[in-house]
Amino acid sequence: MADEKSQIIMATRDRDRELLVPVADSAGDGSATFSKSSSSSSLPHHSGNETFIKVVRSWASKKFMTGCVILFPIAITFYITWWFIHFVDGFFSPIYAQLGIEVFGLGFVTSITFIFVVGVFMSSWLGASVLGLGEWFIKRMPLVRHIYNASKQISAAISPDQNTQAFKEVAIIRHPRIGEYAFGFITSSVVLQNYSGDEELCCVYVPTNHLYIGDIFLVNAKDVIRPNLSVREGIEIVVSGGMSMPQTLQTIDSGIIPGNISRHNRS
Repeated sequence: MADEKSQIIMATRDRDRELLVPVADSAGDGSATFSKSSSSSSLPHHSGNETFIKVVRSWASKKFMTGCVILFPIAITFYITWWFIHFVDGFFSPIYAQLGIEVFGLGFVTSITFIFVVGVFMSSWLGASVLGLGEWFIKRMPLVRHIYNASKQISAAISPDQNTQAFKEVAIIRHPRIGEYAFGFITSSVVLQNYSGDEELCCVYVPTNHLYIGDIFLVNAKDVIRPNLSVREGIEIVVSGGMSMPQTLQTIDSGIIPGNISRHNRS
């Protein structure tokens, strides 16, 4: 009897297991179907969020770069100006500090006033005589004279005195080949005497590294294009790497005019 009961119990358990397996399978299939449907329904939602995030990131990065582009030159200008004020102020501020006067900017004002007074004094006959005497001593020093001559030539290039100005005019010459032009400065003129007659040449300095390094070309005066730019504007164009070049140039001579340069008569 005991064996029959145990067999009945085992048979019942097997039948129950057979009934439970398909139920579990169907339950698994239903959960899988539900998960698939839920994931498919949430897919557009996730893609929409990602698109929105990308748009926000792109907008934020563009605005940040715009702010950097606007603030960078302003920051550089203020930094250099602040450094220049401190540098010039340092010439006379120690003297005021010894006197017990500590006022920021007083040394800067004193330095600017001193430079102005030196300019007024050197413009007079007595100042020119003192300067000539000082240059006489400096030019007899072996190493110092070369440094002084180079720095004097650079300062003479931007001098407001047209008689001592190293750069006479801004010039455009055809270099290095036909169809290409080089930007330079006329420093002097020379007359070339040959068998065919005298030929007037212009000495044109073409900077290759800002202003202190360049090449010198002797160009026929008729082939030199003179734009309506001052020497200071030309120096600004060279120092800025051509970024301050105006969109339209006009010549003030009657020479040959390139296609992108217009001409007007000399007034």
